[in-house]
Amino acid sequence: MSPLTGPGGNGTAPGLLRRFRNRFIGDRRFYRTLVSVALPIVIQNGVSNFVSLLDNVMVGRLSTESMSGVSIVNQFLFVFYLAVFGALSGPGIYTAQFHGAKNEDGVRKSFILKLYIGLGATAASLIAFSCFGEQFIQLFLHDGSLSGDLALTLTEGKAYLSVILWGLVPYVLSMALASTLRETGRTLPPMVASVAAVGTNLLLNWILIFGMFGIPALGVVGAALATVISRVVELTILVVWVACHRRECVFATKIFRNLRIGRKLAGIMLVKSVPLLVNESMYALSLTVISQCYSTRGLDVVAAQNIASTLSMLLNVVFISVGTSVSIIVGGLLGAGKLEEAKVASRRLIFCSALCAVFTMGLMAASAPFFPLLYNTTDDVRRLATYFLFVSACILPSQAVCNAAYFTLRSGGRILWTVLSDSGVMWSCSVSVTAILCYGTGLDIHVLYPICQATNLCKAATGLILLHVLHWARKIVDEEPAKPAKPGTLDGSREPGELTDPESVRDTDSGPNA
Repeated sequence: MSPLTGPGGNGTAPGLLRRFRNRFIGDRRFYRTLVSVALPIVIQNGVSNFVSLLDNVMVGRLSTESMSGVSIVNQFLFVFYLAVFGALSGPGIYTAQFHGAKNEDGVRKSFILKLYIGLGATAASLIAFSCFGEQFIQLFLHDGSLSGDLALTLTEGKAYLSVILWGLVPYVLSMALASTLRETGRTLPPMVASVAAVGTNLLLNWILIFGMFGIPALGVVGAALATVISRVVELTILVVWVACHRRECVFATKIFRNLRIGRKLAGIMLVKSVPLLVNESMYALSLTVISQCYSTRGLDVVAAQNIASTLSMLLNVVFISVGTSVSIIVGGLLGAGKLEEAKVASRRLIFCSALCAVFTMGLMAASAPFFPLLYNTTDDVRRLATYFLFVSACILPSQAVCNAAYFTLRSGGRILWTVLSDSGVMWSCSVSVTAILCYGTGLDIHVLYPICQATNLCKAATGLILLHVLHWARKIVDEEPAKPAKPGTLDGSREPGELTDPESVRDTDSGPNA
């Protein structure tokens, strides 16, 4: 009798139910593990997104032009944020598996590589935004709306950009430190730092945007300044926590005395890091291009998109956090050599993420008629934002599947397939369809938007197919740091913390994953 069938017998209703529960739902122990990992991430992301929502609403109380200018700048900053996320994700794959294999030296070297890559990406972005910021904003400014001042929108966007750039370096350093702490199972400190930062951001937004306690009202400049200060606060808290817990954070001990990684180890991790950096950049850029295509229908569409995306980010926090937990839980199991357990955990996490998205879908649909009323904008923008929210709610389950499938493929080091299933599908399907319809037809935005959003189903299907046919569950790190060879021997041992080449590891799967 199969262990997944149970006493009900294969094919009977009780047996099928038990088999379904074992494959996709799991037991209490599984959910205790999930909650311990995901709950701090949910709280951190939830508080952060809630304050971002309040931040957005505060700017939206100024005018449609202020809200649109800030929204356009954030479209391009989103490319930077996801590029950094991708850049840090490559070493992060190894951080989780090194931690699972109890290899502290490997964890330290992966953290150092995060610093190098993150600061390099920041320098390139600062140059690009400083030289071409105005041209980037103008790409979104098109005639076609009944309301909205394009010149004022450009002015507000430039003012916001000139200040927000100062926060990029502390953001990258916080990301590198917080991601390493999460990947080594310490999710509470990043959560506390994030909550403190967003609380600071919220208070300073209220003071600086509208002018309180004798401080002049700074508008969008105040919003940017509050964000910069909050990022410095977050970084300070993380650094202080690590300094006070040196025994728990071996990776950061005396880190500036030795910033060497090792050429071979760095090369192997870069093989994963560079494609993920490119993938996240291309994925974020695809969303920016899609938004730019929508903007050809007028400034009202830009403002409505901003309103809808703000609420979506807040409500999506649970299933996004469950997806993020995949890289921690599944990566740790793979690093410990528990490949079958990793595959079981992956199925259950994907199913759980989809269920969370179904619940979120109801919340978003119920909130859609009321949330746009918080903004100081026109009735046309509010109605359009409500429509966008209804459409977005319908595709949430497919987005949850995409998110969880992405982290599953990535956790096993299947980077090429991760890139193809993520940004590859976005550009070949979503971007191409949106560009053709926006620039090649005269379709109204009410027809364009649901058609273009439906292309997300192709991405979800691609992710599930790849999980079924690929041998993604692989261990790509050594159990222990390799010992140096004794003098006079021909031992070819690797350096401490070195990796086996991921592509040369023998696949232990016996067949495709269900």
